[in-house]
Amino acid sequence: MELEICLDSVESAIAAAGGGAERIELCSALSEGGITPSTGLISAVRQATRIQLYVIIRPRGGNFVYSGPELEVMRRDIVAAKAHGVDGVVLGALNADDTVDQPHTRQLIELARPLQVTFHRAFDLCRDSDTALEDVIACGADRVLTAGGRSDAVKGLNTIANLQRRANGRIRIMAGGGIRIGNVRKIASRTGVYEVHSSLSAKVKSTAFDGGADGGELPDGFARFVVKEDDVRAFKSLLQAIALENAARAPVQ
Repeated sequence: MELEICLDSVESAIAAAGGGAERIELCSALSEGGITPSTGLISAVRQATRIQLYVIIRPRGGNFVYSGPELEVMRRDIVAAKAHGVDGVVLGALNADDTVDQPHTRQLIELARPLQVTFHRAFDLCRDSDTALEDVIACGADRVLTAGGRSDAVKGLNTIANLQRRANGRIRIMAGGGIRIGNVRKIASRTGVYEVHSSLSAKVKSTAFDGGADGGELPDGFARFVVKEDDVRAFKSLLQAIALENAARAPVQ
């Protein structure tokens, strides 16, 4: 089973690689669900790590219905990411009626080639997951990241399992959304997915903030979230155990 870690710093990327993750999804502004990181951050992470590096292509927070100028920003960000040696990009575009924007998604995917492409959790905002899956496949994406249309993967177990069956090898289904060491076994066994996505981040208090004039706590907007190597290693170890269990249960061909 493959582990993808969503993160926003060089330090966290090094921890993810050291803990055994197969892939990084690099973002900025994780509090907004992630937007495209700077080329400086992309370059530094690429230099610091050798595992697969995917970059989110998202010009702003909010919805996934993009204007012409925003799509042009996305195209330029894809070109820049390719120039910095990334292995893949993570993107998605929707129409105002919560369906996949096929023409623009297909154009972005074609521009990204030969990189791998993941259609991100914009998928979970689509009205009909079965239709959305066929649309994403038609656009040529390699993978869909999904919580089954819910706020987290545990709540969307049945839908993720259905998507895994429906995909039938045509596209990879990666479960993501609130996945932690305490629930990943349930998610893997109920859905049959082979790839999981998690932030595995821990909140870090500022050592420089003294509470200000009123002695208050650091506002949430200033909090930092980092990935710890030990947490990644423990998570990856559990995934390996789950994979072995699944292999033992598989019928002999």
